[in-house]
This record gives sequence, structure tokens and C-alpha cells, in this order.
Amino acid sequence: MNEKNERLILDVAYQPQVRTELDTKRIMLTVIVALLPALVVSVIRYGAYPLAVAAVSTASAVFFEWAYRALMKKSRTVDDLSAAVTGLLLAMVMPAGIPLWVPVIGDLFAIVVVKQLYGGIGKNFLNPALAGRAFLLASYAMLMGVWTTPKTLAGAVDTVTMATPLSYLYGGKALPEYFSRLNLFLGNRPGCIGELSTLAILIGAAILLVFKIIDWRIPVSTVGTVAVLTLIFGKDGYGNFDWMVYNLLTGGLLFGAVFMATDYATSPVTRKGRVLYGFGIGALTVLIRYFGGYPEGISYAILIMNLCSWAIDKAFHRRQFGVTAEDIKAEKAAREGKK
Repeated sequence: MNEKNERLILDVAYQPQVRTELDTKRIMLTVIVALLPALVVSVIRYGAYPLAVAAVSTASAVFFEWAYRALMKKSRTVDDLSAAVTGLLLAMVMPAGIPLWVPVIGDLFAIVVVKQLYGGIGKNFLNPALAGRAFLLASYAMLMGVWTTPKTLAGAVDTVTMATPLSYLYGGKALPEYFSRLNLFLGNRPGCIGELSTLAILIGAAILLVFKIIDWRIPVSTVGTVAVLTLIFGKDGYGNFDWMVYNLLTGGLLFGAVFMATDYATSPVTRKGRVLYGFGIGALTVLIRYFGGYPEGISYAILIMNLCSWAIDKAFHRRQFGVTAEDIKAEKAAREGKK
């Protein structure tokens, strides 16, 4: 009740209720800023084309969300920048030389099918950008598997396309000398637009952590699990420690752990749940890398754990204060009685 004895109504239809100065638009804008270092590295390695891919993908995602909601006579939501983030994230997990029409199709699937058909932001049960990538990988596997040689490696490799370091590691081939640890750390290698530079991803992670956009538990438990498992199991031809380092520096592990696994709508909200969620992603990533037919496993690992997020939260839900065990049993009995 307020001073005028009027009843105040709190809408608790959507959970959790959080008191914060951040709104959706500010959160999404911070994510965009955190993605810029990785995008800049890709432009340095490949020229302006990755910038064109990012622009087309972002514009397509925004257009599809606007068009869908206008067609369905729903409120406008493109101003919250969530569609822009989805489009940019999808671009960042695509090869640098991908034809420009491919991300448009991926955005259509990500925005309309994965996000809007389930009610819009916060109601999707899969990460839209990763679901869009999985759809494209299933539909256009040839295009999604072509890796352009970076301009900065043109002197070492006399080819237009080349295999990724992860393909060498899990293809039974020795890793070429030009894929040194320093090159892998700085991003002088082929790969998806956003996954090239470990340094750039760490800068983006620092931005998200400083502004409290993400919780450290998910990326740390994800990467830590991969580190421990690869250190234990190793691989013939590599020392266990070297094998672990190469697994952390190659592929999309770090990018996925920082920018994809931490998606609010598809990750657990409880602290213990987030640790278990990250462990599951890391373990599945290693399992797919070791035994799958595709050298990278982080995308599918995150999507699989997205489906388990609700069960994890249910297992680690917090105790209700003021509610006794007898109250819970009585409520459960009442529900069963109604059935």
C-alpha cells in the first residue's frame, strides 16, 4: 500500500524479478561492444569481407524480427537490440568467406523459427544464433566447411583455402609449424569469424564480466572441464599438456563458452546449476571432438545443454523461506487430489 492507501500491483508473470539499472538494450549494446575485438581481428586477417558478413547478418536478423512482429500485429521489439545481437553472433560463428546469402537464411531460421514462434526474447529454449548455425551446417555443409586462408598466412601457405588447426589435431595429422601457440593465441589461423583470436575473446570476456553481463561460473566450468579432460586423456603424438593447450586455443571453445553458453534465456539461473551446466558443455565438447565425425563439438554441446537447462534449475532451485516441508507435502497432496 502507498501513502494514499492505494493498492500497488506487482506483475510477477516473468521470473526472475531483479532490481538493476541495466535494461535489455544496455545489456545487448554491451555484448556488441564485447564482440568488436574479435571482429576487428577477423578484419585484420581477412580484409573487409567479414565486416560485410556481419553487417548483412545483423541487418537480416533485425528485418526478420521487425517483419514477423509487424505481420502478426505484435509490439515492436527491434529497439532492444536482441535481434541485432543474434545476427552478429550468427555471423561470428560462420567461416570468413561464406557467401552473403547464407547468413540471411540462417537469420530467418534463428529469428522466426527459434525465437519468435516461441514468444520472443526470453522464451526461446535454444540459443537462436547457434540453432541457426546448426541449421546451416545441416543444409549447406560444403559451404560451412570451407576455410579461407588468412592474408597474414599467405607467405606460409600457397593456397586459397586450408584446414583449420582443429582438423589437423583430430585428423591424425601433425600440426604445421606456422600454427604456433603465439599464432593461435593472436588469431593468425583459419576459422570462424569470431573464434580466431584467444586474446580478443578474453578482452570481450573481461568487458562482459566487468559490467556484470555474464556470470564467470559458466565459461570457467566449461573451459576448465575441457582442460582437465584433455589433460587426462591426451592423444598419441602430443604431450598431454600440449594437447590440452591446443584444445583450448583452437576451435570455437572459448567463443562459445563466453558468448553463447551464457545466454540468459537458455542457461540456468542458479549458481550450482551454472557450474553443472558448464561441466556438461565441456564434457560433451570433448566427447564430440574425440568420437564425433566433426572436429568441433562446442556448438552442439551448448544446444544439448540448452535442452537440459530447465531440469538443472529444477534440481537446484532455492528453498522457499517461510515454507516448511509439511507445507510442500500438503500442496503436493492437494494437487494430486485434484487430478
